[in-house]
Amino acid sequence: MDVVAAADLGEELGERATLVQFSTAFCQPCRATRRILSDVSGMVPGVRHIEIDAESRLDLVRRFEVMGTPTVLVVDGGGRVVKKASGQPRKIDVIAALGSVVSHEPDAT
Repeated sequence: MDVVAAADLGEELGERATLVQFSTAFCQPCRATRRILSDVSGMVPGVRHIEIDAESRLDLVRRFEVMGTPTVLVVDGGGRVVKKASGQPRKIDVIAALGSVVSHEPDAT
C-alpha cells in the first residue's frame, strides 16, 4: 500500500500508529467517527487521530481513492497505510485494526 508522511498531512504521525479520517462539513457519520477515533487514540499510547477535510485536500482524496466520507486509513508507525475502511466504524473494529498494527512492531512484547 501507499506510504504517508507528516508533510502530506500537515501534522505529525503517531509513534505507533495514526488514524487518518477523511471528513466533510455536513457528514453526520463523520461526527460519530471523530468521537470513536478520538476515544480510541486516547486509549492506546503512541496513536494519533488526524482529521482531514476531504473538500480542501482533493490531492489526498485522489491519492488514497476516497470515494465517500467518512473514510479512515490506519497508518503504522512507519507511515505505511495498512488498512482503509469507508463508513462509520465500530469502536471494536478500530481497536482490532490497531491491535494488528501495533502487535507487529519488532519491539512489542
